[in-house]
Amino acid sequence: MTGNWSVDEQFEIIRALGVPGAFDAEREARERIAFLAGYLRQANARAYVLGISGGVDSLTAGLLAQAAVRALREDGYLAQFIAVRLPYGTQADEAAARECLAVINPDLGLEANVKTAADALFTEVRKSAGDLFGTARDDFHLGNVKARQRMIYQYAIAGAANGLVIGTDHAAEALMGFFTKHGDGAADVVPLSGLNKRRVRAIATYMGAPSDLVSKVPTADLETDAPLKPDEEVYGIGYDAIDDFLEGKTISKSAAERILAAYRGSGHKRALPIGPAFVADPAAAP
Repeated sequence: MTGNWSVDEQFEIIRALGVPGAFDAEREARERIAFLAGYLRQANARAYVLGISGGVDSLTAGLLAQAAVRALREDGYLAQFIAVRLPYGTQADEAAARECLAVINPDLGLEANVKTAADALFTEVRKSAGDLFGTARDDFHLGNVKARQRMIYQYAIAGAANGLVIGTDHAAEALMGFFTKHGDGAADVVPLSGLNKRRVRAIATYMGAPSDLVSKVPTADLETDAPLKPDEEVYGIGYDAIDDFLEGKTISKSAAERILAAYRGSGHKRALPIGPAFVADPAAAP
């Protein structure tokens, strides 16, 4: 990597995000399925719940989860995978979401439109704290409300089904801080952890996902004013550069600057809630 950053720093980030050096799609899929099956049984839970957006991340996580619960049932452990559709009004890529559901073939499919709840909450927020918001970024803030409303729904379903919520966070999004804190960043288990985007796609391909869904342009689709806005447009760089960085490859100085700025500025999103650190004083012990 060029610029003022050492290779040591690059690899420190790679290690922090748990990105393995070697990658084999079949092995990764098998191990992640086994992890999901084992964790559900260990938690004495009976379901996995996941929101299906129409993107390759939720598609891949859904395929892994469905395979895991099937393996559990074959072993005599009652379990199910619940896929939920959570559109805001009419989703621009609804057809892709439906195709993802058909590919995954979940045990149970549910749907709830979050528009009424998200709009009502944001209206109340603007009513009581409008001076804090202004208007320039209203659509951005509403997008975060949408993401958090979706997670509220998923946890409600998981509670009713004695289940756990799956998140779709992976190393590329974690690197860029590209998730809503306590929204799509909130989950019980993240089976795509440590994968960059091209590796997520490789696992999806290995598991039989069609190429049109695997190669679909990634979008968080949270901004009403800019539907299906590509992730890469938000980043200012492409996933290829992000993935290369996470694989320890050389990237351009400008791409490195954007990546490191995003990583450093989003550390709080990757951290657990933090409190003051106190140094225990043995002399003060009773």
